[in-house]
Amino acid sequence: MNRERQLAQAFVVLADTYAAQFDPLHLFHRLVHACRDLLDVDAAAVMIADAHGSLKNMAATDEDAAFAELLQLQNGHGPCMDCYRTGKPVSVPDITTEQEHWPKLVSAMTENGYESLQAIPVRLHERPLGALTLLRHRSGHLVEDDVHLAQALADSAALGLMHWSTEPAQVDDVITRVQSVIAAKATLEIAKGMVAQYAGSTIGEAARLLSAYASRRQVRLTETAHALVTRTMTPDAIVDARPRT
Repeated sequence: MNRERQLAQAFVVLADTYAAQFDPLHLFHRLVHACRDLLDVDAAAVMIADAHGSLKNMAATDEDAAFAELLQLQNGHGPCMDCYRTGKPVSVPDITTEQEHWPKLVSAMTENGYESLQAIPVRLHERPLGALTLLRHRSGHLVEDDVHLAQALADSAALGLMHWSTEPAQVDDVITRVQSVIAAKATLEIAKGMVAQYAGSTIGEAARLLSAYASRRQVRLTETAHALVTRTMTPDAIVDARPRT
């Protein structure tokens, strides 16, 4: 598929919020994977602010624990928090120059092989909701065209949150919806832990098993996670349903 078709498809899937099986968690999943596929970046994640202004990881192209810890280090301070607070993009072309400002983040990024970072605000009508993190294995600024495209993708995802219901929504309604999605993501994290423990697998593999199960059965990922956490479904249903090779 050429780049023009990839771009068109990315915006279509971010705007497709009226489908019966639409899941807001998939919206963020689509956003980060579209960024990794379309931009000159090696990894992407999106973090959304909760009611207290703390950034919560909603989706990432890397489900490993080390990557999650890298994101968590930006909660309270860091380029993504600066991006969220100001509502403006933040570029860090060489993370090693920020040792004095963010020593733990610098260590985590270098240990994971990342040298540069670009933060893009996720906002609705100029109201910041969170930040999109774009990481690269090499130093240097992300090219301007990619920064603009990342912003357009992030804006489309924010609009998707506004329009996923057929009921008209005001900005404050979206803030309430965002908090609901954060709660759903917390439930999903518990469910991933349950599946990983049962299967003896990594959290990343558990996430893939859950997504595959929900996709095959055409049910929402949030519903599957809720069923596991409330014990109306057991982890073996997820693990035993995986295709055999």
